[in-house]
Amino acid sequence: MSDAPRQFSPAPAVLDVLESGSSRRWIWRDEGLAEENSRHSLALAQRAGIPELLGRILHTRGIDLMRAAQFLDPKLRDWLPDPSSLQGMDAVATRLADAVQAKETIGIFGDYDVDGACGTALLAETLEELGCPVLHHIPDRQKEGYGPNGPALAAMREKGATLLICVDCGTAAVALLSEMALSGDIVVLDHHKPDGAILPACLVVNPNRLDCQSGLGHLCATGVAFLTMIATCRSLRHLGWFGTHAEPALMRKLDLVALATICDVMPLRDLNRALVAQGLRILGRGERLGLATLASVAGVRETASAMACGFALGPRINAGGRIAQADLGVQLLLCDDAFTARALAEKLDEINRQRQSVEADILTEAHRQAEQQLESGHAVLFLHGADWHPGVVGIVAGRIRERSNRPVLVGASQDGVLKGSARSVPGLDIGAAIIAARQAGLILTGGGHAMAAGFALQEDGIEAFHRFLDEKLAAALTRPRHDALCIDGIVSLRGATPEIATQLARLGPFGPGNDEPVIAITRVRVVKSERIGRDGNTLRVVLQGEDGGRLRGLVFRAADKAFAAVLEDRAMPVLHVAGQLRCEQWQGRDMLSFFILDAATL
Repeated sequence: MSDAPRQFSPAPAVLDVLESGSSRRWIWRDEGLAEENSRHSLALAQRAGIPELLGRILHTRGIDLMRAAQFLDPKLRDWLPDPSSLQGMDAVATRLADAVQAKETIGIFGDYDVDGACGTALLAETLEELGCPVLHHIPDRQKEGYGPNGPALAAMREKGATLLICVDCGTAAVALLSEMALSGDIVVLDHHKPDGAILPACLVVNPNRLDCQSGLGHLCATGVAFLTMIATCRSLRHLGWFGTHAEPALMRKLDLVALATICDVMPLRDLNRALVAQGLRILGRGERLGLATLASVAGVRETASAMACGFALGPRINAGGRIAQADLGVQLLLCDDAFTARALAEKLDEINRQRQSVEADILTEAHRQAEQQLESGHAVLFLHGADWHPGVVGIVAGRIRERSNRPVLVGASQDGVLKGSARSVPGLDIGAAIIAARQAGLILTGGGHAMAAGFALQEDGIEAFHRFLDEKLAAALTRPRHDALCIDGIVSLRGATPEIATQLARLGPFGPGNDEPVIAITRVRVVKSERIGRDGNTLRVVLQGEDGGRLRGLVFRAADKAFAAVLEDRAMPVLHVAGQLRCEQWQGRDMLSFFILDAATL
């Protein structure tokens, strides 16, 4: 699917919904769902032996009969590339194979987010299984900041590390790593866009470096680390190493790749989709003690889902790096003691609750600033505060982005410097814009990828930086305040069955590049509604059809959803509701739920 901005020309409104409870127009995901497209969909469904609804969704996503089976059952063997296609990979694999044979001590420096934690854990676990002593360091967000720093790298060398690996960072640390590489080998495994063609003078594998022709720029850093371990084991195999040494079971580590890919919001297409599909299966086995324990503490019923990774496991692993001890997530991922795993999981759960409280305190003021800037005609929203916690600015940026449908930057001031995170919308590359601002001398540091980035600048440069972004991303002004809601199909309440939900689940895993299907259910009333959850911010309703059938509906973060008022209207008007139909396992039985994204009165 294209990431180009949607052209918001008038399109036929699904079920005549021109303005829903959240001020959105409902349109077909494929705006040209004409009669001929319907015929193609029906033919695909009949020949593939799947429901017509599934055939329609596959067709609108450009999946033909030849690719349908591969799409519905993604296998890694169909997508796994030769790691040597990545520029610099062969040299890195050779250096790592040498380190294994010599049993060198290896130091790993990882970023403080989920991708950095998972990449660090994957490398540490694999290299230790290969016989290398391993040290690892996750930087403190506030004290050390983003990216490699000299004291931390030097400390690992002092402890005996003869080879350093930077994972999910390092591409931008040109001066530091080039200098440190003069006194010892350094490897960078990253995916962030470089600032031009200049790279650190060390071994760099990054699918987004300008001279890499692999076509794997959609990988997260943990995915790059996984391919690096495949290449390293291949080199060792060619040397006959595994004739006398055990070979790591790399495929059992795909749970880490899946978690990182989902939480770093990478597009779930091609190789990523296969990695996540297989990784979720492994995650569902509960073999990694730390993740199984965290799921239990978080009350997650179904761990093998993108939703569990993105909304339950990932935020808790991230929490330590945001507002507390940065390496707690890595400790948990590598933990093999049940007592310690429980203590770590409970600590991360508690820190995550603290993070939610800190976030809530900032959101109110951030929303106020956002409204002012929207009224002033800014293309990009740039929000900041002197007392805002830097560990949650990325989350706040994501929340404001959801409401405004604009690129959003959120920063926290300290000692005259504003540091923060940015989140964007499809089609507007925030990472490239921030790199351009750095090249223009408007900010101190900055970089990232299309949907997320980081930055730092002097406070007196805020206005100039904001003007630059407004000009660079002026296309944001053509976007409506609320994106149209794309509908994939329509069913009656009686047609919303566990069987249909099970078929829809075959299209997963879901995420950017492979959105979960949105189904409209027609002519229902809400006969019961209640607020539930620790903070009362989840709305649970009972939908009833005209024929008497009933279905449970859920709305998360209901306080942020304007359409929630429609569902809680005591007059019980007749509604169309749109959302995602899922069938989950609970205490040995199927539970059908409708996760509501919007509602509209007739």
